[in-house]
Amino acid sequence: MRASIISVGRSLPIVAAGAPLRLRTLNVLRWLAVTGQAGALVVVGGLMGFPLPLFAAALCVMASALLNFVLHVAYPSSKRLSEREASLYLAYDVLQLAALLYLTGGLHNPFSFLILVPVTISASILGLRATIGLGALALACISTLAVFHLPLPWRDASFSLEPIYLAGIWTSLVLGMGFIVVYAWRVAAEARRLADAYGATREALAKEQRLSALGALAAAAAHELGTPLATIAVVARELQHELGSGPHAEDVGLLLSQARRCREILQRLARRPEQPDETPYSRMPLTALIEAAAAPHQARNIPCWTDADGDGPEPAVPRSPEILHGVGNLVENAVRHARSRVDLMIDWDHAHVIVAVRDDGPGFTPEILQSLGEPYVTSRRGEGLGLGVFIAATLLAHSGAEVAFSNRQQGGAEVAIRWPRRIFDAEQENSPEKGAQEDQTR
Repeated sequence: MRASIISVGRSLPIVAAGAPLRLRTLNVLRWLAVTGQAGALVVVGGLMGFPLPLFAAALCVMASALLNFVLHVAYPSSKRLSEREASLYLAYDVLQLAALLYLTGGLHNPFSFLILVPVTISASILGLRATIGLGALALACISTLAVFHLPLPWRDASFSLEPIYLAGIWTSLVLGMGFIVVYAWRVAAEARRLADAYGATREALAKEQRLSALGALAAAAAHELGTPLATIAVVARELQHELGSGPHAEDVGLLLSQARRCREILQRLARRPEQPDETPYSRMPLTALIEAAAAPHQARNIPCWTDADGDGPEPAVPRSPEILHGVGNLVENAVRHARSRVDLMIDWDHAHVIVAVRDDGPGFTPEILQSLGEPYVTSRRGEGLGLGVFIAATLLAHSGAEVAFSNRQQGGAEVAIRWPRRIFDAEQENSPEKGAQEDQTR
């Protein structure tokens, strides 16, 4: 058992909004509707011989076809629609279908349920306000069609339903619209939130990788510049020896001092990356990696203690950006809520490697605990986006870990991270460092 005290603030990435809807998508859907409407008129009026107001109905279908043609000519197919433009196009589809239903029996028409389609599309791609507006328009059209409409085309006599049955159709359409809209909107909103959150996770990982690559570049630059700088220093010393106390001796002395300063700067750049345990993407002891992940999070009054104890030799793990950023975010969250200290408990055996981040704060509330690991879950209203824990859990899952959240019996929160030991052992077998060591042995 060993314990060390390390200092443990990192900001969360901003989430970008999703892209708007393309005009081509709505145009394709409208062409499908035009084809279906025209086919229905041909089958019902031509093949089946039902009396239809074909001219008026054909005008409604042709209006949609003409609108699509005009939009295709006036705008490129890749045009992105604003929410207002998409709402207007879908509102037109509701009104056009309502006009067709008025000419063909209103709610008596078995295809009256299609008036729900534009509202469902809106719930999938547009905001809540636009969807509510289209839903209100569809409700007004359904209510109007229940009372005002031309008779349903029928061979022998005019077809009519009992008022109670018609009321049932109206009720089923309204309830169905409400259920479909709520379901589609919630599913689409969840998908958008997840897409935004995964985008933020990729941004955080890319940032960590850029920092690691920058460290490797600094080490390479220090190594490459060392030789020519040493040559400059040698030549400068020879000049100083030959010139003695001549008129240019002061300039040569300045040149030597600046060369020494450059060598010191290069040594500082190269010192940290050239250490075996801290080379980007090299392997290092598990405890050292956890301490490196927690070190950037500084809190004067909240110490962070690391306790490591395991069965057998301590595993060597890759210094990956996923683990560094994931554990760092969890430590940052623990420090923010702790009262006096944060404990990092590290354990391992032949089967698993476990890291537990514990604090002595108030713990997770029941409603937060049930949703932890999902995006936009936060107990700090108005502060942050609620993405820190989600990003941490996603990055750690990418490294092969399982993350569990719980409250401790003695108070405080605990986040347990568990990796299968075989992941690290397999990576160690295939690591370049081991291959280099074997070559040296040979």
